[in-house]
Amino acid sequence: MTFEETKSMIEETGLPVAYDHFAEGESPDPPFICFLFPGSDNLFADNTVFQKIDELNVELYTDRKDPDMETRIEDILNSHELPFEKSEVWIAEERMYEVLYQTQIIGG
Repeated sequence: MTFEETKSMIEETGLPVAYDHFAEGESPDPPFICFLFPGSDNLFADNTVFQKIDELNVELYTDRKDPDMETRIEDILNSHELPFEKSEVWIAEERMYEVLYQTQIIGG
């Protein structure tokens, strides 16, 4: 899955989407999504990258708990056959929840 394909997949949520962050002063009101490729977990063989595997984080930001949007994101990830881990934190200084989905993209 390419960068553009990944972005299009995340845009299926219908929420505002940015890579890593929105520019200062341009952040929309929640809910919104940021996504990034924080690293890789490549598979090596014969002194080369045998299989490229990019880590993908999808971060949902809301000002209230939104189980319906979480289900929507999970359904999208499942429909693209991307298994994921999920975690959640309350960011007190921002007064927002961050629900983090961590997955991997093979061949990115």
